[in-house]
Amino acid sequence: MTEPSVVPVPSAASAPSSAPDFDVVVIGAGPAGASAARVAAAAGARVCLLERAQLPRYKTCGGGLVGVSLDHIRAAGLDVATLARAEVDALTMTLDGRFQVTRHRRDGAPILAMVMRPELDAALVDAARAAGAEVRTSTVVTGVRDDGGPGGAVVEVRGGPDLRAGVVVGADGTSSRAASFVGVSCDQVDVGLEGEFRAPAGLAAQWERRMLLDWGPVPGSYGWLFPKGDVLTVGVIGARAEGAAMRAYYENFVARLGLSDLPRLHDSGHLTRVRAEGSPVRRGRVLVAGDAAGLLDPWTREGISFALRSGRLAGAAAAAAAGGDPTALDGYPTRVDAVFGSELAAGRVLLRLYRRRPELMHGLMSAGPGAFGLFTRIIDGRSTVARQLARRGVSKAVAALSR
Repeated sequence: MTEPSVVPVPSAASAPSSAPDFDVVVIGAGPAGASAARVAAAAGARVCLLERAQLPRYKTCGGGLVGVSLDHIRAAGLDVATLARAEVDALTMTLDGRFQVTRHRRDGAPILAMVMRPELDAALVDAARAAGAEVRTSTVVTGVRDDGGPGGAVVEVRGGPDLRAGVVVGADGTSSRAASFVGVSCDQVDVGLEGEFRAPAGLAAQWERRMLLDWGPVPGSYGWLFPKGDVLTVGVIGARAEGAAMRAYYENFVARLGLSDLPRLHDSGHLTRVRAEGSPVRRGRVLVAGDAAGLLDPWTREGISFALRSGRLAGAAAAAAAGGDPTALDGYPTRVDAVFGSELAAGRVLLRLYRRRPELMHGLMSAGPGAFGLFTRIIDGRSTVARQLARRGVSKAVAALSR
């Protein structure tokens, strides 16, 4: 994919101070930002998408796409078969390296599609450009503010004039400038450690169409191996407060898999933050989406599907506001809670149970085709954890086991 051309920033004198430079300025060109920009531009808004790096750029992420993500990527006009490096239809599970069990999906559908995040993000940005969004890379945002004036909300840019927008969508990750302005609060912070390893042909063949989940030794942690042809993406995630233990888990996990001496294409870490209940996602004309809003599953820490969905919600609200709907921005927090509230609550319940009883999770997932079938239905999007926890018997059992 080609790098979007960098468009010069217009001078502050090129438009009256009372007129915004754009209807919508989106900060961050990950899945949330690119989705917001595409949806808003397709609705007729004048959109500028800002990204601090050059594209494509590396992003620490497992890169596994669940069914909801696949649906939204197709809705953007992208070909999943072209983007996916691999698909998996078998899942191997271990409990801190022990009690290995492998389950196979037999209906012909994959469990997950595996992508490289630089390729996925670049494709989503191309879709936003095709919809009419202007893309500016190598643009570092240093602040966001909204004084309620007629010129719109303000995005401060390093080395250039401020940009004014009718609406700003912050999708600039866990260290978001927009989130700081909005006042997003998070009550769960985790650290993820990940490497991409170049695998020789024999080892790559061992993992073809098969992924690994390891229920980790640090309470609430787990590790993964995702195959992507001749590249294996391997990582662990768990509580940031257990940073030293997580580093030891990562190195032991890599060694256990026999990968320590393989070439590492990338070796990195990142923080994930989960939105606290009731945390704002809007302040004035500034909205936040994706990681900037703390929207990801508390248990699995899966965030791509949350980013794609919340980006679309933010882009639609921003475009409607630009089109003259005075209620559009007011409705955004309500929509976020309606779409994600039950999922976040259910993820917290499962994480509490998993922290206390990781062996139970391994036992349930390993029990047989019934449990594995439910797992694949949830991954596909045909059911949800929230829907399952709403069943009276399930909720009582989970409550008892969590005590």
